[in-house]
Amino acid sequence: MRASPTIQLDIADNVIVAKQPIEKGYMLQGLDIATLDDIPQGHKIAARPIAKGEAVLKYNTIIGYAGEDIAPGKWVHSHNLNIDTIDKDYRFAQDYVAADILPAKERAKFMGYVRKDGRVGTRNHIGIFVTVNCSATVARKLSRYFDAERLADYPNVDGVTAFIHHQGCGMEMTGEPMDLLRRTLSGYIRHPNIAGAVVLSLGCERNNVKSFMEQESLQAGKMLQVITMQETGGTMTAFEAGKTAIKQMLAEANDIHRQPCSAEHLMIGLQCGGSDGFSGLSANPALGRAVDILVTHGGTAILSETPELYGVEHTLTARAKTPEIGQKFIDRMNWWLEYNAGRDTQINGRVSPGNNAGGIANIIEKSLGGAKKGGSTGINAVYEYARPVSENGLVIMDTPGYDPVSATGQIAGGANLICFTTGRGSCFGSYPAPTIKLASNSAMFTRMTGDMDINCGEVIDGSKTLDEMGAEIFDHILTIASGKASKSEQMEVGEDEFVPWQIGVLA
Repeated sequence: MRASPTIQLDIADNVIVAKQPIEKGYMLQGLDIATLDDIPQGHKIAARPIAKGEAVLKYNTIIGYAGEDIAPGKWVHSHNLNIDTIDKDYRFAQDYVAADILPAKERAKFMGYVRKDGRVGTRNHIGIFVTVNCSATVARKLSRYFDAERLADYPNVDGVTAFIHHQGCGMEMTGEPMDLLRRTLSGYIRHPNIAGAVVLSLGCERNNVKSFMEQESLQAGKMLQVITMQETGGTMTAFEAGKTAIKQMLAEANDIHRQPCSAEHLMIGLQCGGSDGFSGLSANPALGRAVDILVTHGGTAILSETPELYGVEHTLTARAKTPEIGQKFIDRMNWWLEYNAGRDTQINGRVSPGNNAGGIANIIEKSLGGAKKGGSTGINAVYEYARPVSENGLVIMDTPGYDPVSATGQIAGGANLICFTTGRGSCFGSYPAPTIKLASNSAMFTRMTGDMDINCGEVIDGSKTLDEMGAEIFDHILTIASGKASKSEQMEVGEDEFVPWQIGVLA
């Protein structure tokens, strides 16, 4: 018998998903109906009659309401699927189940860098940070100067990396935007993957370097040096001072060696971008299985992209450890709803053209798939953007849905590795925490094999179960955390993806 070209996700669903393009008139096995339209790969097909106004169910979850009477075999997408207000029972903390943590001696190991304060890094970078974009050129010149040839004598140093942003002046000196920028920068400076840091300042910017250091309780020393361009004499003198500072750090940074560390020290930022109709069927739930494994080993995973959780937030509040944690998440969601009121953003229904072409009809369907990255474990905390993450297990960090901004917040919070699922394809990378990219379908994995680390399309193909795929992802996490370069690292992608949240419409 030939393999079915469709997937039924739940017995209660009134739609099925096309695993491959299906021509009009194709007889669907087991349903005794023919397709009434050409169906693109990853898109939905009505499995039975759906009356106008009736809820459309995928994974036995409402993703919208039929905008017209839909006959069996019809293509179901944004043209005939409406969003309406859905009553939500938040059921705060009613479904919370504490994770069954393995004894310390049974937890998986990886080879990490143990810092003096006990935190563990997966990489060993020297970072160059700017208080304002005016000092970005010097930072870039320093990063380029310390190339592979000049670092050859320091094999334990993964790179000298510039972290450039476009803020720091032309903004309020106090308030939420400045606080957010400063805690993002300090989160990176303190990151367990950063062995030493140089902070470059112009000298007259509103993000004053002295105030920044004081506010964030940062103390200058051998492994954290401050250079102010106006005081040192300008661009080239600052460049020379930066070279001297970094050369002083390299020997000490190189003197640390990888050693066996418990997986409890892994903190994974969960990301998805360029999603398609398969993302919620393969890559996202497979990553969720890996998260469940990680949590049992004492590790931490950060679920973010708040606007892309809209519509399924009640499923997450039910898993919160306490009602207060659940309410904090709803408070952040309400901030997004208020901020985006009247704007043409995805939280108000419309997903990106790429998401739509890949089979995602609206934000609720996208959120349904995106939330699956968090697995099934309880939610132990909710954090504001770039706040230090101190709880283990699954937590939520409030971030925009825009991938570079979201991942930057997670890394500032302490994530020492990023797992990024994609269906349409992504060329994302990140420093100092490496990114592992997971493809939702085999066709895209083959087409973009230079960027993809893992092919979760094997789940769609039927060659692996979600549990098998999750175990493979977890093993790969340990391998990358131990020093093997991810695909994005091999191509040196990630320096330009440091993007602190400049509060605006980034959803």
